[in-house]
Amino acid sequence: MTVVWELCKVREFQRILLYLFCITFSLSCVSLAATQSQTQTAVPRDGSHDFDFTFGTWKSHISRLQHPLTGSKTWIQMEGIKVARKVWDGRAAIEEVEAETPAGQWQSLALFLYNKESRQWSINFANSADGTFSKPATGEFKNGRGEFYDQEDFKGRAILVRIIWSDITPNSHRFEQAFSDDGGKTWETNFIAVLKRTDEVKPVSESASANPGQHDFDWEIGSWKLHVKRMPHPLSDEKNWVELNGTVAAQKIWGGRANIAEIALNGPSGHLDFLSLRLYNPQTHEWNMNFATSGAGNLSVPMFGGFKDGHGEFYDQEMLNGKSILVRFVFTGLARDAGHSEQAFSKDGGKTWEVNWINDYSRTTEEAKR
Repeated sequence: MTVVWELCKVREFQRILLYLFCITFSLSCVSLAATQSQTQTAVPRDGSHDFDFTFGTWKSHISRLQHPLTGSKTWIQMEGIKVARKVWDGRAAIEEVEAETPAGQWQSLALFLYNKESRQWSINFANSADGTFSKPATGEFKNGRGEFYDQEDFKGRAILVRIIWSDITPNSHRFEQAFSDDGGKTWETNFIAVLKRTDEVKPVSESASANPGQHDFDWEIGSWKLHVKRMPHPLSDEKNWVELNGTVAAQKIWGGRANIAEIALNGPSGHLDFLSLRLYNPQTHEWNMNFATSGAGNLSVPMFGGFKDGHGEFYDQEMLNGKSILVRFVFTGLARDAGHSEQAFSKDGGKTWEVNWINDYSRTTEEAKR
């Protein structure tokens, strides 16, 4: 009888353990299912509309520190106007600023590009004095505040640059730039803009430059049909070509100091989109050409050059398959309703060139009529 009683107690204990195990396992399954559900439903944040708040026309009160990173406390006050708009079907945005300073008129241009993979923006700034982009600042928005960083040279020293957008409302926002020369331990703010939306429509004024080189790209302004021949694998044993057809739409921006061309192509491999932004340097009387592809979120290495007797040549140095090469872009045969351009690569320092991209432009019928 004692044995039977002891056996019953053992079996009862086993049933209790089994019951507790089932409860624990069930709770674990519920927790795991909830975690998996949250993971599956969590959608990465789309920041492609982060700068929509800035579209439109704004009055800007600007405070600028005269001599950053010197201990200076002297600030210059400016009143300006900013015009911002989206371009390239929303893949990018352009911001043009004009302000009056004690030393005269000051103008700047900014190009914003969104990277779909990193979900970050790159911001490229230029001023009208030299017409070249500085290093891009990269960052993103969190909780209504945008922070962007880059490293630049300032008076021979490497510094960090921080840009912040904050206090954003439908009709106002704040912009700040700060420098750090100690690796980000401390920051000195040197540029503050407080912006308020206005109904006033005032485009950035036309450049007063009398240099004819500033009009070198005027031939391209408008709408074009584009036929392209492209070598998919340049500087290789594969010499096959593919053909694409598309459009180009070019317009002046920044009072004629720059122009922007939006290129759309269709070919055997699908659809391609490019953006080309050209800036004029009034000091060197040269142009720099900057390219972007959709989704990349950054500009290519700029090409520098100019036009002479209707012939334009631009050069840069890039990396291709791990090797340094020279790149040449040439415009020829320019007329009111037609144009031709070619891209070529050189792997021997410019002794020989291999053409790998050929563009033929023909102005659209409606554009030609105008």
